[in-house]
Amino acid sequence: MAVHVRIPTPLRRITNGERVIVVSGGNLAQALEDLDRRFPGFRAKIMDDRGELLQFVNIFVNEKDIRFLSGLQTPLAEGAEVSIVPAMAGGSPPPLR
Repeated sequence: MAVHVRIPTPLRRITNGERVIVVSGGNLAQALEDLDRRFPGFRAKIMDDRGELLQFVNIFVNEKDIRFLSGLQTPLAEGAEVSIVPAMAGGSPPPLR
């Protein structure tokens, strides 16, 4: 089953600059396994040693947060779009002048 994974800018060095990778998998975990098989080390950037997503990584399937779906077991239909979004940290905006 072909699934499109959108790669965030900080992780594109692992995917040789590719923005979207087509992988296969019936659920999100399988798709991420395929992605790591093709680009070794990708999984280590988004998951811990127990196989859980790192707390600062958000994943969306067809624009829906997987935390409100079935997590890594979220089923993927043909042509599904997976977006990996690292959380952004920030501070106060600069003062206006």
